Amino acid sequence: MSSFRKRALDEFSGHKAERFYFENQPVSQYFGQNVFDVEKMRRYLSSEAFDAVQMAINEGVKIDRKVANQIASGMKAWAIERGATHYTHWFHPLTDATAEKHEAFVDPSKNGGVFENFKGEALVQQEPDASSFPNGGLRNTFEARGYTAWDPTSPAFIIDDTLCIPSVFVAYTGESLDMKAPHLKSLQQLDKAAVDLARIFDNKTSRVNVMLGIEQEYFVVDEALYRARPDLMLCNRTLIGHTAAKDQQLEDHYFGAIPSRVMCFMKDFETEAFKLGVVLKTRHNEVAPNQFEFAPYFEEANLSIDHNLMMMILMRKIAKKHKLKVVFHEKPFAGINGSGKHCNWSMVTNRGENLLSPGKTPSTNIKFLSFFVSVIRAVYEHHHLLMASTASLGNLYRLGGSEAPPAIMSVFVGKTLTDVLNSIEKTVISPDSKENQAIKLNIVNKIPEILPDNTDRNRTSPFAFTGNRFEFRAVGSSVNVASSMFVLNTAVAQQLVRFRELVEKEIEGGLSKDEAALKVIRQYIKESKDILFEGNGYSEEWHKEAERRGLKGIGDIPETFKVFLDKKTRNLMVGMDVLCERELEARYEVLNELFIKKLQIEARVLGDLTINHIIPTAIKFQNSLIQNVLGIKEIFGETEFRTMSERQILSIRKISGYIQSLREDAHALIQARKVANSIPSYPERAASYSANVLPYMSKIRTTVDKLEMVVDDELWPLPKYRELLFWR
Repeated sequence: MSSFRKRALDEFSGHKAERFYFENQPVSQYFGQNVFDVEKMRRYLSSEAFDAVQMAINEGVKIDRKVANQIASGMKAWAIERGATHYTHWFHPLTDATAEKHEAFVDPSKNGGVFENFKGEALVQQEPDASSFPNGGLRNTFEARGYTAWDPTSPAFIIDDTLCIPSVFVAYTGESLDMKAPHLKSLQQLDKAAVDLARIFDNKTSRVNVMLGIEQEYFVVDEALYRARPDLMLCNRTLIGHTAAKDQQLEDHYFGAIPSRVMCFMKDFETEAFKLGVVLKTRHNEVAPNQFEFAPYFEEANLSIDHNLMMMILMRKIAKKHKLKVVFHEKPFAGINGSGKHCNWSMVTNRGENLLSPGKTPSTNIKFLSFFVSVIRAVYEHHHLLMASTASLGNLYRLGGSEAPPAIMSVFVGKTLTDVLNSIEKTVISPDSKENQAIKLNIVNKIPEILPDNTDRNRTSPFAFTGNRFEFRAVGSSVNVASSMFVLNTAVAQQLVRFRELVEKEIEGGLSKDEAALKVIRQYIKESKDILFEGNGYSEEWHKEAERRGLKGIGDIPETFKVFLDKKTRNLMVGMDVLCERELEARYEVLNELFIKKLQIEARVLGDLTINHIIPTAIKFQNSLIQNVLGIKEIFGETEFRTMSERQILSIRKISGYIQSLREDAHALIQARKVANSIPSYPERAASYSANVLPYMSKIRTTVDKLEMVVDDELWPLPKYRELLFWR
């Protein structure tokens, strides 16, 4: 037996034995074993160090450097016991991916050996190269210094042999270069604004956490087929490919039995997730063939996002062991459903009260309505910015299809709450009228009737209320959810501050707190009712109605990005101290830069496929038809030849037309790229790519897909959709 084969068998046997071991243990026996959670902290940290971490997590108190040494020592001891040899600051640059630079625990000793070492300085801060990540001009090549700083609110964890320390990433000059820093700031602002408003109704509220549950959709493809598709390998989506005769039209995959090969992958993935302290609650087949979804239990929003990114890393690693590839692209296959991340968002107090859950008394319902309409008002006020936060090249292919939310923001709240809001809007709020007071209380008293499932679901709404939370469905499957969540958090915080100030003004004018709150609720309903829509978001009627209401959708992606520089956006982000002016401008540059680079790669790959794969295959097949026609003429003579070869000649002419079109369009695509690449400004270059490169790519795809249905199946150089989607 060759050494390679023996090593492969040993690896497989070890993997199989490990799976058997964990499959025969209850999850509770190994849950969280690879995460430095509160239980581990109690065991490995001194009382002083443990209290310092808890104060940092719960109160935002800065950790003293001396105490950091104690924390680092305890964390190192735990990590080494778990087999870790390295540590890294794990951070989220502006790429929708994660980044890490591994450092060994060992330092050289004077006697020529080594010893394990991990000091507080290494725990608290590292210094990666800040100029090598997208930064929008915040860092130049000659200004490379940037810092990663430990985020103690998200516990350290071990993947493979590395201790991963969740961190923020900032420039030497202080600006954030990542997704986590503004998200943490937005959570702080929302916490303060929500507490201040909640204390009008209940002075026992001291903290409000944003809770988030991220449903993750993804595709699974056989690794061999994946590697036979250059477009899937380099772009994570198929740039060409005719739809299969059978795809999702029978709706037989959705919630069907999970294929055994995929189930083996899922079990291994879930085991590792449980070891990392992630509570995965749901797994199922999604609508499209070989599309699946997992959903974790709700968590604090910062931790939820970290866990989602951890799961994406795990899934890619574990899929390789099963000779599979996990595809997170928003639209890897044309003609069938794409993938998103459905973000279930709510606010919960330190006492466990969900502020978006209707209560059982008029007082608690007034509080519920105060937060409920504030969220709606925030979405209305910044509807274009919220949708722009989901805009990307991948989501461009997904949004607006009859499968995903439309590219126009709307809020769905269900018939019961719509009736309640309409009733409040029409009620005249007057403190002097006993009759109106009775009407107000009757309206508010109706709200408990919606619990728990009296709110229907609307899959065509990008932002739907589902009983005790809002579900933001427009976020793409491949991205870091923080890119949208910090916008939502900040917008809601702004409206909560405004709501509280208006209520306090009305109380100063002589109204009771309930009367004042209802008056402002009514004002918010009137101001934001144009964002409410209960119908079919896919319909042409809604698009016309949305335009009439002044709701802006996202179509041309570079044009959409401009909302990040709007005065309203600047007032929101700078005013709420989440992003400064320079950070906003940098993010605008980065969004355009990533759009260009991704589209540039797609265009180059498509050009290569067209010129070096498709056209030669078409010519080869055309030559076989020509030989066939010549053979018919030689055997049967001129008279019979004309009758028998008529269809073959038509096919030859059709293929010639396709080849000519592809040559012309491929050349035009290359020229359009060259023109765009000569434009120095990122926004202008992105606009050129969108206006001039994308149309040629669409045209080439149409022609290639027609050719696929004509050329001999044995000659076609790429795995087809029926093979990519039905390999199991």
